[in-house]
Amino acid sequence: MNIWIFNHYAITPDLPGGTRHYDLSKELVKRGHHIVIFATSFHYTLHRETRLQPGENWKIEDVDGVKFVWLRTPPYWRNDWRRVRNMVVYMFRAWWLGRKLPKLSSEIKKPDIIIGSSVHLLAVLAAYWLSKYYKVPFVMEVRDLWPQTFIDMGKLSPQHPITKALQILEKFLYNRAEKIITPLSNAHEYITNCGIPREKVVWIPNGVDLSRFNNNNVYPERSNNDFNVMYVGAHGLANGLETLIQAAKIVQDSGYQKVRFILVGDGPEKPNLIDLAERLNLKNVEFRDPVPKDKVPNVFKEADVFVPNLERGQVFKYGVASNKLFDYMGIGKPIIFPVQFLDNPVQEAQCGLTVPPGDPEALAEAIIKLYQMPPEERKAMGNRGREYVEKYHDIRKLADRLETVLSDILEKQQ
Repeated sequence: MNIWIFNHYAITPDLPGGTRHYDLSKELVKRGHHIVIFATSFHYTLHRETRLQPGENWKIEDVDGVKFVWLRTPPYWRNDWRRVRNMVVYMFRAWWLGRKLPKLSSEIKKPDIIIGSSVHLLAVLAAYWLSKYYKVPFVMEVRDLWPQTFIDMGKLSPQHPITKALQILEKFLYNRAEKIITPLSNAHEYITNCGIPREKVVWIPNGVDLSRFNNNNVYPERSNNDFNVMYVGAHGLANGLETLIQAAKIVQDSGYQKVRFILVGDGPEKPNLIDLAERLNLKNVEFRDPVPKDKVPNVFKEADVFVPNLERGQVFKYGVASNKLFDYMGIGKPIIFPVQFLDNPVQEAQCGLTVPPGDPEALAEAIIKLYQMPPEERKAMGNRGREYVEKYHDIRKLADRLETVLSDILEKQQ
């Protein structure tokens, strides 16, 4: 199959962030398929150009057999009108170049099937337009529920004109997709409430390339006996990291001087978090810059426990498409998971502790409990997490599922 994927924020492993489409595509390439991913060359957390030279508006890069088409989009530094402009420019440039690319480059063949992936719906709309242009099946991937996420987080009113416009576009795309893929385990409940048949929705969760986490030297010797609580990922409103900083204050005031908090990553809330840590006079918190995906396993080895923190939000009842959660489980370390919904892989795997979101006292109590736990018990917890992702989230198994879905669609078209 010649498969085109439109994901505005797709990245390669030499950049920080989630690599869902690269990982799945690399596996499909091994099976003889041809994958083209259309993505922006402006990184969404580094806030800088990563691939294109001055004067270049696009280029093709081969990464382990996966063809990335990098598109130039305008810069932005926060969630304001400039980011919206970035999205709109991606949509139009992807649509414009997608129509011409097979004629401009012998490397790129016309698609047999096209996938449009949210988070934002404009990328999906560009994919739909191109599916009509090439007269091929259109598949929608829903990694974030727009506009419901904004409504549940209090960013948009249900009656706002932007909300209404996004809901119309959302249902338009749902209805025109041959299949709707989602990594959110309960998103079918939301999507079927939009009038979509249940059989049209396919769950393909996020996964782990376990070859990155070979578990050799997971517990390296240290020059000190600190107990490191680690968060690696975006520093945005949805991550609720203020709770983690407040928990660090409680732990420090309780006299646990060996417990250290390491936050790796970037995002719009990072300056506020640094300011909060300084105002609380915290000596146990360290902020680090984001690291490329292929360097993440080395950083993970420093951790004793991970906290994939989340803000309270009704939208999370449909599931969490967390790349970092399964990466944490893949390295084989215990996890403290602040959640308020039924979908809880940490609880299923018995690889850590669950606490209510937005509750620094409960989070601090769980951290202290793990700190006081015998190392062999923590190690057993981590091993159970590793076994869980080997069984349910190995990227090779998820690529099998995606391959089957796409092949079935094409067979029905014949």
